[in-house]
Amino acid sequence: MHILVTVASRHGATTEIGMAIAEELRQAGHEADLRDPAGVASLDGYDAVVLGSAVYAGRWLESARRFSERHQQALRGRPTWVFSSGPIGDPLAPTDEATDGLRLVTELAAHEHRTFAGRVNAAELGWVERTITRMVKAPDGDFRDWPAIRAWSAEIAASLVAPAVVT
Repeated sequence: MHILVTVASRHGATTEIGMAIAEELRQAGHEADLRDPAGVASLDGYDAVVLGSAVYAGRWLESARRFSERHQQALRGRPTWVFSSGPIGDPLAPTDEATDGLRLVTELAAHEHRTFAGRVNAAELGWVERTITRMVKAPDGDFRDWPAIRAWSAEIAASLVAPAVVT
């Protein structure tokens, strides 16, 4: 199957999650393209979609939200999974699910929504983002759970294997 993995990321951490998902799908024998949501004009040629976004202040990035609006009908017509990346710290916070991800499960008739922990590197942030992270005492660090990301990707890959025809 040919799968589109499209991910909105501000500083690259969520793109790296998308890269891991695409690689896992390829290792399972699927074709997988990783693309920025703003650059996807059509879903023609794709059998399934994995759509993800970094979450800031509880919201998905605009390019992912617009992608879902632009391609809503096409996404409803093919297997779709959505994920959010954002909680940080130990313990992870915030613990609430991203409302955009949950909403999209219904709007797109997606199989499911997963939330993965994110990464913060203050050196990559702009002045406003650094100020906000200091105010909320967000810790620097990489909190992504790579085994969980790979396991979810493997679940997606396995679910896309066509069932054997019994004669």
